[in-house]
Amino acid sequence: MTSDSVLLQIKNGVATVTLNQPEVRNELTPELRTSFREIIASLEFNNDARCIVITGAGDHFMSGGDIRSMVDRLSLDEAERRKQILEGIHLLHLPIFAIRRMGKPVIASVRGAAAGFGVGLVAACDLAIASSKAFFTLAYCHIGASPDGGSSYFLGRTLGMKQQMELAFLGDRFSSERAKELGIINWVVPDEELDAETHKLAVRLAKGPTVAYSNAKKLFNQTNHLSMETQLQMEAERMADSMMTSDHAEGITAFMEKRPPKFIGE
Repeated sequence: MTSDSVLLQIKNGVATVTLNQPEVRNELTPELRTSFREIIASLEFNNDARCIVITGAGDHFMSGGDIRSMVDRLSLDEAERRKQILEGIHLLHLPIFAIRRMGKPVIASVRGAAAGFGVGLVAACDLAIASSKAFFTLAYCHIGASPDGGSSYFLGRTLGMKQQMELAFLGDRFSSERAKELGIINWVVPDEELDAETHKLAVRLAKGPTVAYSNAKKLFNQTNHLSMETQLQMEAERMADSMMTSDHAEGITAFMEKRPPKFIGE
């Protein structure tokens, strides 16, 4: 059952998912974990949502893991502690899988801190826009832990080996401008313009050719995993799928008529 630890609003095709525990910088409390997982799962098959925005309430995006829960686990015997750690992480990875799998664009809108799992979440999203005041850190090394949340996978596809090790071994904070240089985010905007610029981008995507976006996402998800021949065959199949849609017919008709297309997501 979802709680107010994560809020959902759907309007004009844009679903805004707000991590809503600002008093703890939207850290991964048990309530937030559960609500986030359930809400992301519900959006995967919600046709009213043609673009997803993930953001944080208050001054921060997400500060990472719930240290108090980690402290509580220290009193458990070794077998039970390992069991709880693995079960918790596997459940937390489910929304990451859904974000990559769902056939619609997902945007991270980052203000303040994106730490630990927050970095993995930003990296898992299709696009990311950040305030000029935002900052990032993998942070895991500071508590004697290694990365989770998909950060090793997504950063591994984005960064060079030396950069990956720098972020993981040092755990230093880095700015939104540095995150853009590294390819973790797409855009940096003034803090006071973040909400407006995020909304503008989300509305643009919500009005776009959703099936074509879905097929592009499937193709890019497989890059580096398939042979050239298999990837090109997949391109042909996804192109055929895209060109069977009403949006494709509208797109080429609008092009010939020299007018903006009006896509409906089908």
